[in-house]
Amino acid sequence: MQELTRISPPDLSGRVAAVTGAAQGIGYSVAKQLVEAGATVFAGMHAPGEARIEGAESLSMDVTDETQIESAFRYIGLNAGRLDILVNNAGTIEPIGHFQDIDVKEFGRAIDVNVLGPARCIRAALPLMRAQTGGVIVNAGTGAAKIPLEGWTAYCCSKSAALMLSRMVDEEFKCNGIRVFDLGIPPTDTRLQELIRASGINRISKIPRESLLDPDIPASAAVWLCGEEALKIDEVVLDLRDDLFRRLMTDNSKPES
Repeated sequence: MQELTRISPPDLSGRVAAVTGAAQGIGYSVAKQLVEAGATVFAGMHAPGEARIEGAESLSMDVTDETQIESAFRYIGLNAGRLDILVNNAGTIEPIGHFQDIDVKEFGRAIDVNVLGPARCIRAALPLMRAQTGGVIVNAGTGAAKIPLEGWTAYCCSKSAALMLSRMVDEEFKCNGIRVFDLGIPPTDTRLQELIRASGINRISKIPRESLLDPDIPASAAVWLCGEEALKIDEVVLDLRDDLFRRLMTDNSKPES
């Protein structure tokens, strides 16, 4: 995956964006790149003060807390007057372990974070997007939504459900000008990958750190999906390894004449 490179951002001047899980990793980079692209950005974090992103406003967004999520999006509506972009990045890999060994309550927490978390945010965002007849929702996806991996029952199941959530919301709201993309992200150098590596379970845990993607790369693809060109795409379920993104990265790497 070393051939994958950062994609140039679209012009998002005048757009308003919300990003969950923005305290670190891919979410942090998404929020930063959205600011660089000209958007007004609300960076959602599990707890206030987790990180500072220059040019973005940090908001408490624990995706398992419906009251907090509703409050955050109400704040966005009152202070920005609109919402054009929602990037659902917050997620959890835990519990990692063989099915018979994992706690069912922890399994439930994975569902709460990875499925109900995006669902809460989308439900809170939809009234703002419908009011202006349009918007883009990008959900952080994974190949594990379609491929079973040892020790990842909770993650694979929850991400599979989240993928269908993406498809359902797009199906029901594209008539309102709202598009949804589920972006499959290859193994990336994040805190989540540290937990995977520490578990020592399945082939993904064996990937050396130097072979992982820089978070800026998948973040750039998520930001590109928020632009006008991406609205020409009919598919909901995408992957960073698709030819579409490889072409964008190849074009981006050409020297200027």
